[in-house]
This record gives sequence, structure tokens and C-alpha cells, in this order.
Amino acid sequence: MDNRTLIAKRVAQEFKDGDVVNLGIGIPTLVADYISPDMDVILHSENGFVGLGPADGAEDPDLTNAGASPVTCKSGSAMFDSALSFAIVRGGHLDATVLGALEVDQKGNLANWMVPGKMVPGMGGAMDLVVGARKVIIAMEHAGKDGSPKIVKECSLPLTARGEVDLIVTNLAVFAVKPEGLILTELAPGVDLETVRTFTSADYIVSPQVMTMNV
Repeated sequence: MDNRTLIAKRVAQEFKDGDVVNLGIGIPTLVADYISPDMDVILHSENGFVGLGPADGAEDPDLTNAGASPVTCKSGSAMFDSALSFAIVRGGHLDATVLGALEVDQKGNLANWMVPGKMVPGMGGAMDLVVGARKVIIAMEHAGKDGSPKIVKECSLPLTARGEVDLIVTNLAVFAVKPEGLILTELAPGVDLETVRTFTSADYIVSPQVMTMNV
């Protein structure tokens, strides 16, 4: 199983019947493919619809998710403009949002929109999602391409939000963000504590009940 699939499968386990969930760009968009068909989860896409479905071979090229990839929609889905889409976000109607990240630190601060020196159009909807959703889940590779940690003591990149992250899911581990700091709760299959420590520069507590991800 590749890293992106592992992360998406684990994140998909965080939802319950009736949840309204936003999926961000990148790995988060894959989560739609792994939500149990027996569970009624309403997926919101910030570009203007609810009822996003899995990639099942019937994708409509004229219907895209926030990452501009063709998607399916479920029966009962609805399309609308950006004003209504962000009214859903800012109005507190999302049970959760799943976002990618460049860095997350041990205080739950998030940097996911800009690398200094690179041209970007702006912070985008992430700044609304992290404060509008009841739960903020980060889905990302544990380290950068050069092996540098992405879970750090303090973010060095421009912040998207302070103290809003609730859960971090990577290809190595799962961390809960609590008032006392990061709690390592799960290890990916075949991953040991030493490996997580090697690729994590943040301080964290290992839960006495640390378990293996069920993916």
C-alpha cells in the first residue's frame, strides 16, 4: 500500500453517520474513496457543492473537486456558488475538515499555504476551514522529500492558523493534539517508535495504549 492510500484510509475512519466533512487539496481528496458505503457522510467541496462521491470510473469531467480533479456526486447532492459554499464553512456547519500541510507544530499550529520565495495566489479557503470546522485533521507525509521533519517544535513557515489542529495522520503515525501537547496514539504497520522519533522534531508523549493503525 502506498503512503497516500494508507493516510487516506486511516483518515476515513474518523467520521460517523451524518457528518458533513470538507476535503482539501492533495491527499485529503483521496479520502472520499475509502469512506464505508454503509456510512452516510456528506462531503463538501469548497468550490461549490455537497454530496461529493468516490472515484469509481464514472467521474464527470465537468464536475471537479477543490483540486480540479473530475469526481462523482451522490444522489441528493447540491451545487451552489462560492458565497453559499463559504457560508457553510464560516457558519460552523462542518463537522470536520481534512487538509494537507507543509508543517504542523507541537502546539497545533498549522502552516500549509506558502513557502517563502515562491509565488502563490494567497492563503485560500484553508484560513476559513481551520476556524470554521469543529475538527481539523491534517493528512500529510510525515517528512519532506529530503527527509526533513514536517511535525516540528515550532513552525518556521508562515502560519495558516494557531492552535486549530486536532489530529495529524501521516504514513508513519497518528498524533492527537491535546492541551498537554502531541500524543502519539498509533503507529503505521511495520513502523516502530524509533523511526517516528527519527523523522519528528517536535516533542510528544507516547500513549501507554499506542496501537497499530487498522488499515
